[in-house]
Amino acid sequence: MKKIGFIGIGVMGKSMVRNLLKAGFDLHIYTRTKSKAEELLNEGVTWHDNPAELAATVDVLITMVGYPSDVEELYLSEGGFLETMQPDTLAIDMTTSSPELAAQIAAEGIEAGIAVLDAPVSGGDIGAKNGTLSIMVGGDESAFQRAKPIFEALGESIILQGGAGSGQHTKMVNQIAIASNMIGVTEAIFYADKAGLDPERVLKSIAGGAAGSWSLSNLIPRVLKDDFSPGFFIKHFIKDMRIAIDEAKKMGIDLPGLILAEQMYQTLAERGLSEAGTQALIKYYN
Repeated sequence: MKKIGFIGIGVMGKSMVRNLLKAGFDLHIYTRTKSKAEELLNEGVTWHDNPAELAATVDVLITMVGYPSDVEELYLSEGGFLETMQPDTLAIDMTTSSPELAAQIAAEGIEAGIAVLDAPVSGGDIGAKNGTLSIMVGGDESAFQRAKPIFEALGESIILQGGAGSGQHTKMVNQIAIASNMIGVTEAIFYADKAGLDPERVLKSIAGGAAGSWSLSNLIPRVLKDDFSPGFFIKHFIKDMRIAIDEAKKMGIDLPGLILAEQMYQTLAERGLSEAGTQALIKYYN
């Protein structure tokens, strides 16, 4: 299980590839624009001209792309990964995607003799760089154990949540919690500023108390520096929230906090901020 293919070297993917390299794995990548991969190629990663060629040569294939439609095309289309990967190999989709799609890919993987895990992550660019991601896994126990050394090179909290699709459902739980929290932390710091307080001093007071959260400690300092670069794109967060809203509808449950957050972020996207980081929610109040 040493030869790993990786597709999706974006904000988080590039750091994840580097951590796998450090752990001693043989990394193979494909990306649409080769120039974006030059740094990694100089560090010892092997380039492939197309996804099918890559998939046919590796022991493990990791995908971390943008949208469920991308995942479906890569795995299930004619000539997709479930047709080009070798039997007894392992596919790990780390994209935040649809639980239903994850279950479908896993079922078709069984027919093709390929083990499939859905393993979305949380922790943003910081967690990817530091190798401290939370990894939420759905799939077969034996496949999970095969993938464990890979996951350990990428994260700290690594938990098998259940069968295929369970990782994606857990990521929806994560995103639901973040959505309302982002409203809270940005609204709070906006209030502090308007009250004439020093937001940095306020942050020191509240970050270690009951109001503390990962978003407050890691994203609000960026807000205070007017740094809206993406640790996680607004456009991808909107995608995640919409998946969660759709899943909630299937369950017959109402999630008003999530719906409000999606509407607020959609407003920002319409203002041209879809490629800003999620901390740009502060701009909703300006």
